[in-house]
Amino acid sequence: MSELDDLFRQEPSSSARAAEQPFDKEAWTQKKQELRQWTYQTIDDTTSALTKSGETFQQYLDIQSRFDRYSVSNALLILAQRPNATRIADFDAWKEQGVFIRRKETGFYILEPGEEYRREDGSTGISYNPKKMFDMAQTTSNMKQEQPTFPDERARIKALIDRAPVPIGMGDALPSDMHALYQPEPRNITIRRGLDAGDIFRALAQELTHAELDRGDGQYSRSDHRFHAYCASYMLCKQFGVTTDVYRFDRVPEKLNGMEPQQVRAELTTMKEAVQQMSQRMNRNLSKQRQHKRSDPVR
Repeated sequence: MSELDDLFRQEPSSSARAAEQPFDKEAWTQKKQELRQWTYQTIDDTTSALTKSGETFQQYLDIQSRFDRYSVSNALLILAQRPNATRIADFDAWKEQGVFIRRKETGFYILEPGEEYRREDGSTGISYNPKKMFDMAQTTSNMKQEQPTFPDERARIKALIDRAPVPIGMGDALPSDMHALYQPEPRNITIRRGLDAGDIFRALAQELTHAELDRGDGQYSRSDHRFHAYCASYMLCKQFGVTTDVYRFDRVPEKLNGMEPQQVRAELTTMKEAVQQMSQRMNRNLSKQRQHKRSDPVR
C-alpha cells in the first residue's frame, strides 16, 4: 500500500457516526427527566430570589409585561436564563420565518403543556415538557430592535376605561393621598379632577385592578389586594408606555417574607390575570380606534 493511500480513505462524518449508534430510549428518558427537574428547580430558585430583592422582583414584572401571554413560571424561567429577551421562538419557528440561529448560541428553556394524565385522587393533570427557545438577538434576523409605538394619552385612557367592570366618575371628596378610589359599595370608582394623563392612567389602572379582583362574593378586602393592584398597575403602564418612575419595590422582601415559592407564584398569577383582563379590553378598543381613523374620510 502506498504511503499516500490514507489521504483517500473516507472517514464517516460525525452525523453518520451518530446514526450508527443505537437509540438509547432509557438514557433519553433520563435526560428529559433531569432537564424537567432542572426547570422546576430553577423556577423555585428564581421565585425565592424575588422575595429577597425588590430590583429582581421589578425585573420579573418587566418580563411578564413584555411576555404577557406567557405563564408566571415561564416568565420566571426567562428571567433566570435570558432576562433581556424581547422576542423568542423555538428553532423551527425561526426557520419558518427564514431566520437561523447564530453559531455557538445556546438556547434557554421554557415549559410547554404536554399530555394529560390522571392523578391518584382521580383528577386530571397536565404534564409539562422543557422546550428550547432562542431570543431574536441570538438569530440572523436583520430586524432592528425597534422602539415600540404607543397610542397617544387620550386614546390610551379611553381604551383603559372602555367596558370597565364598574362605573367611573369624577369627584373631589377623596383622601388627600389618593388620585382615585374603588369602593366595593356601591361598586364604583371615583377619580380626582384635574389630574395629568400619567396620573390618571396609573391611578385608574390600580383601582380597576381592585374592581377586577372583587368577585362580588363578599370576600373582597382592599388591604389583601393592595399589592396586587400596585404591581398590576406597573405592568399595565409598562405595556402601554406610561412612565413608571414613581413605582418603588424596595419593600417587596417585607411583603413576601416567609412565603413558600408556590404561594408567591399564586400571588404573581393573581396580578397577571388581572392585567390580562384589562390589556385585552384595551387592545380591542385601540384596534377599533385605529380602524375608525382609517375609515374616516379626509377632511
